[in-house]
Amino acid sequence: MKKSVLNLKNKTVGDIDLDSNIFEVKYLPDLIHQYIRYQNAKSRQGSHKTKSRSEVSGRSKKPFSQKGTGNARQGSNKPPNFRGGSVSMGPINRDHSFILNKKEKKLALKSALSIKTLEDKIVIIDTFVIKSFKTKELHSDLKKFKYDSALFIYSENGLDKNFKMASSNIPKVSILNQKGINVKDLITYDKIFIEKNSITEITKRLS
Repeated sequence: MKKSVLNLKNKTVGDIDLDSNIFEVKYLPDLIHQYIRYQNAKSRQGSHKTKSRSEVSGRSKKPFSQKGTGNARQGSNKPPNFRGGSVSMGPINRDHSFILNKKEKKLALKSALSIKTLEDKIVIIDTFVIKSFKTKELHSDLKKFKYDSALFIYSENGLDKNFKMASSNIPKVSILNQKGINVKDLITYDKIFIEKNSITEITKRLS
């Protein structure tokens, strides 16, 4: 599949062949949903915790006599029915993550890239190197692409310092190393700008 390579002025400077096994696979919404659940579950902290009966402060001594008080018998003042007592069946520290195998991860990424390609939401950029770190100049150039939100994916040594500084103040614009490419970001952002050199690295990793 042939796709034009543009510069940051939105002018064509060449073309590139995209691997059809990565950028033209069947769209699998169920798998994409599963991958996003996997990402969200991994990011959950899981540090919610309440104290059990063995952890609350207090004595194990009976709070009052077994008989004669008119109250129900109690063994200590730590049960949930006492003020300051434990919490019944409360949350504990846990890991919310679950396993998604490598084949599923790869296929989900391919599917996300393919649907973006089909919608013409992937833009291949020759380089992210710019002369100035001024946000105003970069923002003016990016307006030509007409996007709601944008994700810029760069190669291992492809991030320009000026581009990083200039893009950091533009709303709804993020940058990401190709190693961190994921389904959630691909689906969330309107347009995906991929540096030309990143295509080779992404293709190698997903093949």
